[in-house]
Amino acid sequence: MGSCRSQMATDLQTKASTSNLASDPNKEEQNANTAPGPQTKDAGQTIVQDKTMKLGDDINLAEQNDVKLDPNLEKNEYPDLSGAKSLMAKYLTREIFEKLKDKKTSTGFTIARAVNTGVLNKEKSLTGCHAGDVDSYTIFEEFFDPLIEEYHRGFKPSDNHVTDMDHTHLKGNITDPSKIISTRIRVARNISGFNLAPGQNSKEEKLQIEALMLQVFAELKDDLAGHYYSLAKISEEERQELVREHLLFKGNDKMQADSGYHRWWPHGRGIYLNHKNTFAVWLNEGDHIRVISIQQGGDVSSVFTTLVKGVNTIEMLLMKLDNRSFQTTEHLGMITCCPTNLGTGLRGGVLIQLQKVVEKLGEDGLKKWSHENHLQVRGLYGEHSDTTSAIYDISNKYRLGYSEVQLVQFVIDGVNQLIEMEYH
Repeated sequence: MGSCRSQMATDLQTKASTSNLASDPNKEEQNANTAPGPQTKDAGQTIVQDKTMKLGDDINLAEQNDVKLDPNLEKNEYPDLSGAKSLMAKYLTREIFEKLKDKKTSTGFTIARAVNTGVLNKEKSLTGCHAGDVDSYTIFEEFFDPLIEEYHRGFKPSDNHVTDMDHTHLKGNITDPSKIISTRIRVARNISGFNLAPGQNSKEEKLQIEALMLQVFAELKDDLAGHYYSLAKISEEERQELVREHLLFKGNDKMQADSGYHRWWPHGRGIYLNHKNTFAVWLNEGDHIRVISIQQGGDVSSVFTTLVKGVNTIEMLLMKLDNRSFQTTEHLGMITCCPTNLGTGLRGGVLIQLQKVVEKLGEDGLKKWSHENHLQVRGLYGEHSDTTSAIYDISNKYRLGYSEVQLVQFVIDGVNQLIEMEYH
């Protein structure tokens, strides 16, 4: 792994570009900064020495085989939502809860499990709920539908999502890519026949997903060829290095833990990297896979082309190897754990310095401009992060109700306007 790490450091030498790979500010469940405890190698195998290693505030991943429910939810009673700020708190009325509390999906997922994270994290959770399987969105539709409609700008239960992954449909590209620090586009996907992470009932299900994806990774060729690093097998030193280089998720987020994301950690988790470190797949971080394409500079069209090639190749191999595809419905598009990612599951963004733009518009003005152009603006390391460097992350704001091509086009068109304002 040493030679790969050296190459990785060469290819991704700036914090700006590496942070654009690992950080995903759209998620309300942000990873913390500490890492697992001591590990040692024995005959080439990684052995965890500390069975109770703590990774973050109030999170002991050795105890994450089960989800700890809010006391009221555990009794199947309406929870105390006083002080809660999430969309969940707005739409989980007592009437809706009483109507849904005894319903279960085919895998046993309940409304109590769906909203647990928002109840336990009242002040931090923005959405406050997750689905355990594709049926969650229909069994509990009286709760999810209005929440989805508000978050996704009026996307109604009668609407159907439209998909377009044809990169040739993009119009133009970034006019001056040298003004862009790095470009990153990712999509979240879940594999048919498996529960979503919050609804998985055994470690074996995660291991089955990993085993299937290992077969897929072995078939990836040419510029997609690379290596898979299992979190359960790499050394602690290697894992820490991946985290430092912003290439690996850390898995110590309380809101994710309270939804069931971290159960059976670190089994079944890992990252696949191509040899040039421009293409990555996160495995079982939250959704089954998160496919990521990244390059330094501003060739958004090329980054999207690589992403589409990777996603299409993976789905083709899933069908070839195990007769599986990605979970999707005509109404919601791609199915994801978090309702904010439904539809395309896509977030595409660039890092760009906008000192003159901010001096002219102010940060509030930049945010207003971004909103009007279907974009979202954040600091270098995500929402609410320091912006003294004047480096900003500009990405698509929405996921559902627009095609992939439309969302990437919003980024191209908007960033071109920003370049004009900043440099001309």
